[in-house]
Amino acid sequence: MVHSVELLFDADTEARLRQVWDELDAADLPSRLPAGRPHVTVAVAERIAPDVDELLLSVARKLPVSCSVGAPVFFGQSNAVLARLIVPTAELLALHADVHRICGPFLLPGPLPRSLPGQWTAHVTLARRIERAQLGPVLRLAGQPPDIHGRLAALRRWDGTARVEYPIG
Repeated sequence: MVHSVELLFDADTEARLRQVWDELDAADLPSRLPAGRPHVTVAVAERIAPDVDELLLSVARKLPVSCSVGAPVFFGQSNAVLARLIVPTAELLALHADVHRICGPFLLPGPLPRSLPGQWTAHVTLARRIERAQLGPVLRLAGQPPDIHGRLAALRRWDGTARVEYPIG
């Protein structure tokens, strides 16, 4: 499993996103809801050295930042991943760039390309393994409400191998 650095939502925003998860679950569609907490991944690698945590405190001190959870999007075509886009504000893009500037030497053997500044699609995952026939019904559920205005309030390092989170700050 990969390791990542992630932004977490404040309690109110997380509750609204969990409500979307609950509605998708109640629809009994063939999909898999994410485990854990709603989050926005900002850096990904096969391994992230834990020494980076102290250096990332400077980023954690910039939180919270406002965010808008926008339109739903699918990644992939069959067995797709359903997500909602996070509107990329200048503040969020600068924070993302700061994480990569700090984390670079600690991302082993290097960052996964789609998490790099200029290639990153900020999003929060809502469900995985969506079958093609279910795209329409899932989209109708996942797109409500059309915009969720909230805050990104915390930073963590996630060890996907051990399934352990390390709060930063």
